[in-house]
Amino acid sequence: MTRTRDAAVAPQTSTIRLAQATAVLSVLVLLWQFFSAGQLVSGEDALTGHGAGAIALHVSTGLLLVATGLHARRTRLWWPAALAAVVFVLTFVQAALGSAGNIIAHVPVALIVTVGIVWLTAWAFWPPSA
Repeated sequence: MTRTRDAAVAPQTSTIRLAQATAVLSVLVLLWQFFSAGQLVSGEDALTGHGAGAIALHVSTGLLLVATGLHARRTRLWWPAALAAVVFVLTFVQAALGSAGNIIAHVPVALIVTVGIVWLTAWAFWPPSA
């Protein structure tokens, strides 16, 4: 009987581990984005690094969406996947605003993306309810 229970728990554990890893990756990319944005604000030429970080953010949040989607298929807990989808789409909105030079809108969208990623990271590491 233990084997059956272990087999049932294993996929949920593996999918939450994937969500945790991609959430941490997204947080690390966000930290790079904040660092490179700070350099831009202080007048340094960091646009190339910030642009590369935007691409990395698209990739990491896309992976986070896949991870939360796989976890949702196993657990039927869909809100993290829905939030990850919103965050993923918003990274493209944010990049478009930044490329257009609309910093007044770019920064608030960046904050929304940040809250979404931090929320997903907290969820991924929160102990499951019994």
